[in-house]
Amino acid sequence: MILQNYMENLDTIKQIKRFFLNKNFLHSFLVSLVSLVILLAIGVGLVWYYRANVFDYFAKEYLQEVQNPNSKLGNDQKLITDKTEKQSIFSEEHFVINAVKKTNPAVVSIIISKNVPKYELYTDPNQQQDPFGGLFPGFFFNVPQYRQNGTEKKDIGGGSGFFVSSDGLIVTNKHVVSEKDAMYTVFTNDGKKHEAKVIARDPVLDIALIKIVGSDFPFLSLGNSDSLQIGQSVIAIGNALGEFRNTVSVGVVSGLARSVTAGDSSGNTETLDHVIQTDAAINPGNSGGPLLDLSGEVIGVNVAIAQGSQNIGFALPINNIKSAIESVKATGKIVRPYLGIRYVAINTEMKDKNNLTVDYGVLVKAGANQNELAVVPGSPADKAGIVENDIVLEVDGVKLDENNTLASIIRQKSIGSVINLKILHKGVEKTVPVTLEAAKDN
Repeated sequence: MILQNYMENLDTIKQIKRFFLNKNFLHSFLVSLVSLVILLAIGVGLVWYYRANVFDYFAKEYLQEVQNPNSKLGNDQKLITDKTEKQSIFSEEHFVINAVKKTNPAVVSIIISKNVPKYELYTDPNQQQDPFGGLFPGFFFNVPQYRQNGTEKKDIGGGSGFFVSSDGLIVTNKHVVSEKDAMYTVFTNDGKKHEAKVIARDPVLDIALIKIVGSDFPFLSLGNSDSLQIGQSVIAIGNALGEFRNTVSVGVVSGLARSVTAGDSSGNTETLDHVIQTDAAINPGNSGGPLLDLSGEVIGVNVAIAQGSQNIGFALPINNIKSAIESVKATGKIVRPYLGIRYVAINTEMKDKNNLTVDYGVLVKAGANQNELAVVPGSPADKAGIVENDIVLEVDGVKLDENNTLASIIRQKSIGSVINLKILHKGVEKTVPVTLEAAKDN
């Protein structure tokens, strides 16, 4: 029995060998194998070629499942045709839309109002005049005149701002709320109207903090402006032209660490150091609004536009403003160190035109307005003996040039710090110690 089973198994093995060693089988097997490899290669190639479409399809399916987890996609379910829903969750447009939705409620419009004289037309019966010099006796008429009849409240301007705390603290530009006798009204994104009080005006930067009464206001997160890259996408939101509230514009960072001279309608000028340049449309009325990254964090405060140009605007880096915000939250005012001089930066062109001996540093010089003295009386610079036409070359060994401005260095110091200024006084270099003091809130 055992021998019979063995012989049957042996016959089976021989038959299997003959089958696999058959030339027809080997030919068919090799052809099938090569065809399978070719089909797999084509399949992988097609998947790779259409990888973006495949990824986009599954991303949209996932997004639908997340947004409506209780529903399943069936044959009878209505297809989503809305363009926004079709959009890839990783596109720039999606990030912009999400950032705007998240931040818009925290952006406000600021309306500036003022009591101005109100005039009326009147006729004085005792002021009869004869325009024909007596040619027609008895012909007289009264010339209408204007006289003031009290005052009336009028809107004289507008700007933007954004909440930085839930209790109604708002950041804006100093030039937006510069008028001491004006009234400021804040319109929140829901259309509600609030009277605002100016808490502090920064003596160094063009920013101010105002406050409205209330609680649970949405507020923005502050980002890191030191990590910005040229070409990075940014979003500006503000009260464009003082009329179109919460207008959104999108652009990129066009430049970093720019130094520009900005002026207002009253003729006042100010040098802005290390500002962000952007091509996101910034219009009059956008001043004080936030410049945001695509995650919705504030990386700057819109401050100025370049006159006579298109799509060139500037924003103050948020890292330069954080200390002022924290100072107001802690003390109710902005406390900053200051030196107390007005100046212009020296470059090669200025050196050649004015016969100077150096092409770097800052020249202590009065402003265009007669009230803008070169050295503020009683300031740390005044106490240290610095006078107009002195040239400040270095601060604590740091050379003042386009990369290291005087304002940016002073902002990094503390009140009470003693700094050593290398100055050029009437052609002679000398080092002057200066003790920084707290700037007055103006």
